[in-house]
Amino acid sequence: MSCNRADTVLHGYFDNELDALGAAEFERHLERCSECIDALESLESLRSSMNVAQLFEKMPALLREKVLADLSSANLIRIVPARSPWRWLAIAAAFLLFAYTGWQVISIHGSDNYETVLIGEVVDAHLRSLQPGHLTDVVSSDRHTVKPWFDGKLDFSPEVQDFADQGFPLQGGRLDVVRGRAIAALVYGRRKHLVSIFIWPMTEKDASSREGSRQGYQWIHWRKGGMEFCAVSDAAPSDLEQLQRLFTE
Repeated sequence: MSCNRADTVLHGYFDNELDALGAAEFERHLERCSECIDALESLESLRSSMNVAQLFEKMPALLREKVLADLSSANLIRIVPARSPWRWLAIAAAFLLFAYTGWQVISIHGSDNYETVLIGEVVDAHLRSLQPGHLTDVVSSDRHTVKPWFDGKLDFSPEVQDFADQGFPLQGGRLDVVRGRAIAALVYGRRKHLVSIFIWPMTEKDASSREGSRQGYQWIHWRKGGMEFCAVSDAAPSDLEQLQRLFTE
């Protein structure tokens, strides 16, 4: 029987178009579907062959002229005779203008963009952890058990505390990946809710907390003492604020 995912979800997975939950679900499907595995291997082989071949085409003269004409009509450059060096200076000036404008936009909004992408990744990581068997790699309420567990698995040592007396009992910890690097994730309970606190080293200066919500989950992000922290949960915002204060005291 043909698997309907081989013609639908498979291509989204191959092109990295699925969200974290969709990708994780399809990877579990791959464990038991040989048809999808064969199809995925065929796609990967095709992409590899195309990369090795280094196929390219020289831009046709008519297309080149059309592009330059469109730039001219948009008042981006002035087209002058082909043999004139000023033509290429005009093109270079236009590209420099684009680059400078883009640099200014990045300089103004870079911090917000970083946090936007970061929050998306940590919320996705928290959602993945809620799948059965993914919440913790080490299950313990004893910080002297959880903290040593990270030794040798990370290039830093996260500070681990148990706040059971304040209403946030330590549940354990796990390794996670955010922004392309391995980080520590501590898990705390809060009544019937779970809180993931992601921790990794940073070189930026300390920063006060910022908070918000995404996909129905609350988050709070801060930097202190050479470490960056981000807590995510479906608990109340005031609960996350309280836990953040406990970490910074």
